[in-house]
Amino acid sequence: MLDAVVGTAILLVAALLYERLYYLRIKQYADWPQPKPSILWGHLKFLSEVQRRGDERRHFDYVLAETRASLGNPPVFLLDLRPFHAPMGVVCDHELAEQMTKSSKSHPYGLGKAPALFKLAPLLGKKSIITAQGTEWKSIRKRFSPGFFSSHLMTRLPEIMHRTWRFVENIEALARSGEEFLLHDLCANLTFDIIGAVAMGVDLRAQLAGQQSEIVSLFRQLTAAYRRDSSVASLWAGPGRYFRRRQIAHRLDRVLDAVVEQKFREMQAGGSSPSRSVLSISLEEADELTPELLSETRDQLKTFLFAGYETTSNLLQWAFYELSRTPHALQALRRELKDVFGPDAIPSTIRDLLSTQGSKYLPQLFYTGAVLKEVLRLYPATGSAGYPLPGTGFFLHPPQGAPLRLDGIVGYNFIYDIQRDESVYGPTKDDFIPERWLAEPEPHGNATANTPRASAIDIPPGAWRPFERGPRACIGQELAKLEARAILVCSLARYDFEKVGMGQPARDRNGNCMLDSKGQYRVESELFNVSQVTAVPVDGMKMRVKLADVDN
Repeated sequence: MLDAVVGTAILLVAALLYERLYYLRIKQYADWPQPKPSILWGHLKFLSEVQRRGDERRHFDYVLAETRASLGNPPVFLLDLRPFHAPMGVVCDHELAEQMTKSSKSHPYGLGKAPALFKLAPLLGKKSIITAQGTEWKSIRKRFSPGFFSSHLMTRLPEIMHRTWRFVENIEALARSGEEFLLHDLCANLTFDIIGAVAMGVDLRAQLAGQQSEIVSLFRQLTAAYRRDSSVASLWAGPGRYFRRRQIAHRLDRVLDAVVEQKFREMQAGGSSPSRSVLSISLEEADELTPELLSETRDQLKTFLFAGYETTSNLLQWAFYELSRTPHALQALRRELKDVFGPDAIPSTIRDLLSTQGSKYLPQLFYTGAVLKEVLRLYPATGSAGYPLPGTGFFLHPPQGAPLRLDGIVGYNFIYDIQRDESVYGPTKDDFIPERWLAEPEPHGNATANTPRASAIDIPPGAWRPFERGPRACIGQELAKLEARAILVCSLARYDFEKVGMGQPARDRNGNCMLDSKGQYRVESELFNVSQVTAVPVDGMKMRVKLADVDN
C-alpha cells in the first residue's frame, strides 16, 4: 500500500515537473522566433552544437550570427539560456534596437541593466556608470560628462600626443629590428597611458618596460580573471574565479582610492597648475570627500580604465590590420595626410601640429575618420543589453508580425549583426570599404568602385551604433575617436604593418601578395575575435613593421 502511494506521488511530481518545464521551454515564448528548444536544456545544447562547428575559441557573437542565419535571419529571436542566464531576446534590426535604447515615459533613462552585467562589479565597481540606473545614473553622468566634452578633449591633445610619441618610438625600434610583436600589447599600453592622463591626470607609464604603475599591473590581472572560452558552459563562473576577481579588485580599489584622495588634497590646497583631468573636473564642486563620493568616483575611474584602454586598443588593432591588407585604402589615407599636413607629413610634424592646432587639423581627416568608422562597424567591441522588469509592459514592435513582450527578458542589441545588415549595407556588408562613409566617392577609386553598396547618405543613423545610442550612449566615445585618429595618422605616416601567422597575406611563387576581386590581399586564414569581456583578436594581432616608402 505504502509503495503504491509513494509511486503515485513520484509520478505526480514528475508530471507536474514536466508540465512546468513544458510551459517554460515550449509555451512561454512560443510567439518568438527561436531554434527548436529542448525540454531539459532549452537552447543550451543547440548553441553548444553550433559552437563546435567552427573554431571553439571564437567569440559568442559568431555563434549568434550562425544561429540567426539558421532561422532565416529574423529581426529578433529568443534564446533560452536558463538556468545559467535569463532568457535573451537577440535584437538584430536597427529599428528594434532604437526601440530598446530610446528614452520613454516608462523608461526615461533607458531600460534597466541586464543582471549579468552586475557580475562585472569587481572590474567596473558597484557604482559604475555602466550599471547605475535611474536618477543615480543621471547624477553620475552629469558629474563626469564635462571632462569628455569634445571642446575640453581638444585641450588635452598635447598630453595625448606625448603618450602617442612613446608608441611611435617603440614602433620605430621594432621596424629597425624586424622582430615580430603583439600589436595588442603596444596598443593596450598606449591607450592605458592616454586614459591615465586624460581621466586621472597621472602617468601610468604603461609603455615603459619595468616602470609600469601598480594600477596597470592590477588591472591586467583583473581582466585576465575574466578571460574565458566562448563555450556555453563558460556562462557560469566557478567560486574560485569569483574569489580571485574580488581579491584583485580590493587591491586595485585601495590604489585608486589613494589617487582620488591625493587629487582632492591638491585641489583643496589650490595648486598653481591644477589638472584638468576628468577626475579633477568631477571633484570641483565637492567641499568634502565623503566615503560615498570616494567610492563613486573610484568606480568611475575603474570603468574609464576598462572602457578606455581595451575598446580603443581593439579599434586600433583592427584598423592597422585592415589597412595593411587593403593597399588602396592605405594609399588614400596617406594622400590625405599630405593634403592636410603638407608634403612633409612625417610623424614628428604631425605630432607638433596636432599638439598645437589639433582643432584645426583633426576635423580635416575625413578619410581617416571613414576608416575608423568602418572598422567600428565591422568589429564592435560588444553589444548592449537592457532588462525591462516583469510587469513594466515593454514591447518590441517588429516590422512584421505581432508585438513581442520583452518583460523579464534580457534584450540584447546584437550590434555585430545590426552593423552587417544586408538590407542596409548591401552585398558588401562584410567588406572593409571606408568609402561608404564619404559623401563623395574616393576620387582615386578602388577595386570595389562598381559594386553596389550603401553610401553615407543611405545609412540610417541607428544602423551604426558601436558606442550605442540614446541617453546611455558611451560617455567616452569622443575621446576614443579623437585618440584613434591621432595615433593612426602619426603611425601610418612612416610605417607599414604586416600581419604574421593567422590572417597573414597569401603569396604567389615570387613572394608577392595577391589581390582579390575586392582590392584586398588574400589571406592564408581568417582572423577572428575571442572573448575577454569584450571582443579581442584571437592571437594578440601578431605583426611585423617596417619603414614605409611613402614617396611612392
